[in-house]
Amino acid sequence: MELTGAHVLITGASRGIGAAMAREFAAAGARVSLVARSAAALADVAAATGGTAFTADLLDPATADGLVARVEAEAGPVDVLVNNAGLESRSMLARESAGSIRDVLRLNLEVPAVLTQAVLPGMLARGKGSLVFISSLAGTAGFPGMTVYAGSKAGINNFAASARVELRDTPVNVTLMAAGPVDTEMWDRLEEEDWSAPILRRFNMLHLLPKKSPELMARRTVAAVKANRRHVRVPRRLSVTYWLGEAPRRIAEWLLVGVKWDPRS
Repeated sequence: MELTGAHVLITGASRGIGAAMAREFAAAGARVSLVARSAAALADVAAATGGTAFTADLLDPATADGLVARVEAEAGPVDVLVNNAGLESRSMLARESAGSIRDVLRLNLEVPAVLTQAVLPGMLARGKGSLVFISSLAGTAGFPGMTVYAGSKAGINNFAASARVELRDTPVNVTLMAAGPVDTEMWDRLEEEDWSAPILRRFNMLHLLPKKSPELMARRTVAAVKANRRHVRVPRRLSVTYWLGEAPRRIAEWLLVGVKWDPRS
């Protein structure tokens, strides 16, 4: 997809991967609209990228439902939607609160679904668009202490795969970025949990969890959007894990070859 002059909407854009995405898309010539709860941090990213800041709490259903209309009214039609905003869970399931479970599932799964549905009719009508979903290694493999988070990311993996099949005969592309450990505040908080030490020690001993920078994730994701690639998988040493998880989705796609439908119906 040509990014020069394209309008990119990024959620969770005030820090970490979202802020890195904003800088990378802006460097590629795109106009960026940035969404987050943290007004001051979001303003800094907007100033650095020439973007437009939209302070919003996406855990509020009404705010999420109206976000795309609000952004498009002020900044124009969205060409690329980057569903990046998310929450982690950092305790064993028996200790999770009902409120925390609902918040994680809402922000990680419900909000991307709602925002995608909102931008999709316009993308189909204009004949171009790109949908980006930020997932995780936890969406392919379950880990103790991350049950709710892993469930939300597994849901995003299947949501993105199903959307890709629906849109296969259209000019709207779907890219799923699946990340292992990223050097962000979210990962720092996970490492601080007492229960995580023996688990992380085992995976680190096997050299399976190299920590990558948000900037690397952003560069590879922007490159994938430009090339209309369907996946960004980091670290590459875990590609076999991602491929095993992807196999049933590819089989389903193969079984539907030749079957026709209209994604607008």
